[in-house]
This record gives sequence, structure tokens and C-alpha cells, in this order.
Amino acid sequence: MNRKNGFSLIELLVVIAIIGILAAIIFPVFMRAKDSAYRAGDLSNLNAIRNALQLYRADQEAYPPQILGYASYYDPGMTQLIPANNLHQALYPKRIDSINTMKPAYDRAGNSDLVAAHWPNKDPRPLGSAPVKDLNGDGQITLADDNYPDARQFYGPDTYFTADPTLYYGTTNSSLATMFYAVSGYDVGEVKIAPTGTRVELRYALRWTNYTISQGGSINDDPRQLIYSNPPDDTVITWDSWFRDYDGGNVVQREKRDIVLFLGGSARPFDSADINDRSWRVTP
Repeated sequence: MNRKNGFSLIELLVVIAIIGILAAIIFPVFMRAKDSAYRAGDLSNLNAIRNALQLYRADQEAYPPQILGYASYYDPGMTQLIPANNLHQALYPKRIDSINTMKPAYDRAGNSDLVAAHWPNKDPRPLGSAPVKDLNGDGQITLADDNYPDARQFYGPDTYFTADPTLYYGTTNSSLATMFYAVSGYDVGEVKIAPTGTRVELRYALRWTNYTISQGGSINDDPRQLIYSNPPDDTVITWDSWFRDYDGGNVVQREKRDIVLFLGGSARPFDSADINDRSWRVTP
């Protein structure tokens, strides 16, 4: 009789089990390596944007109203959109030569995708409880420095951003909202919102307090706004929220997964929950 050699059912099951175990070990390691590479790329992008902004400011003595640019069209009737990679704006391609520098790694938008942006969350801490700068000029940071409501962020997520100054940079009417290129992931960013769903939020803004939005500024205003002539080094330029972790209810987890670009220094990892709650009011 000829004996046929082969694997038994038990041997095959053992091999399959071993492959499954190895896959369970290797895949998370691969995903972490991929995530780390993406984060390193986005850190590089943000630092390149900071350098480009500083060059622009040296030339123009002010910061541009946006990083990439609002939606632009070939014709006055606004029916033929200029794709983002064909723009000729303040930073791209004059000071940044690749559209991918404007696009975070996890941003899957196309060059012709447009979005309207909500203002991000306001600092939820009560007025008078969370001073961040010496606003009254007494040389100290005390609770008295947080008694200026107009020095807090003016709009919140219930309001869309509009570049129309006659609307004071905010509107609840989505048809009046300014359209951004979705690839401009450092002008705007998509986030999850509890309990389900997503929202696109503003990330780069020259002004965000009522003093600058509707009153032209104040000596008691938060100076960390790009509209002022010499904002301090701890001014937030923009932040990358594409790496956030959420729980099952879309609540942002307290981990250093966001990347914040401050005016003085390179981009750095930052607590996602803090930047989600406080936006431009966070400090290094």
C-alpha cells in the first residue's frame, strides 16, 4: 500500500493559530510605526508652515488671513473652481512648493473638495478662574487678569466662520460661511463630536476675541493673536487634530496626540483634551 504524507487537521489548525497570533502581534506594531511616520511628517509640515509665515510677515509686516487660501474660482460667477494645487496664493507655491505640505497625513480630501468651518470650542472654565496672561498690566498673572469677557474667544461651534468683515467673522447661516479647501488641514480640521458625527473646525485665525473681532483691539485684550503687531512666542498659530483618540462616545481622550504650532519654537505634541476644550487659549 502507498502511504500518502500530509498534514493532519490538528497540525493545520496549529499552524493557522500560530499565524493568527503572529498577525495579532505584528499588525499593531506596523500600525504604530505607520502612525509615528505620519506624525513625523506632519510635524515637519507644521514647521515648514511656520517658517513660511515668518517669511511672509517679514515681507508684508503682517500675517496672511489664511494659510492656503479661501476657495478661488476662474470666473466671476464662481462656477469654475480653481483646484488647490493650481492656486497662486500667499504661501503656496511661492514659499511652500508642495500642496502636500498643507495636507495632514490622515487628510484624504481631494484638491477640489470644499468645506465650511465652525469656530472651535471655547474655554469652558468660568470667567475669573483661568488667567493665562497679565492683561491688567500689574506685572503678575492673577485671577484679576481673567475678568475681561471680551478677551475670551468670542464665537463657538454653533457659529460658522466667514471672512466677510461686515458679519464680524461669524454667521449661523451656512450659506454665508466662507469655503475652505479641505486639503488645507491646518486652516481647518475635521473632528468627531459626541455622541456621533463629525464637524469641520477653524484652526488658523488672525483674531478670535471680541476685542479684535468687533472693537478693533484693546490694551486689556489677550495679545496672543496674529492680528497684533508683535504677538508673544506662546501664541497658537494652528494645531493638527487628525491624530486624536476618542472613546466609544466620541469624547476626546486625554493623550498627547494633537500637534500644536506655537509662534516661538517648533511644533510639539500636546494634550488633545486641552486643545479641544480651550483652542487658542492653551499655553505651552
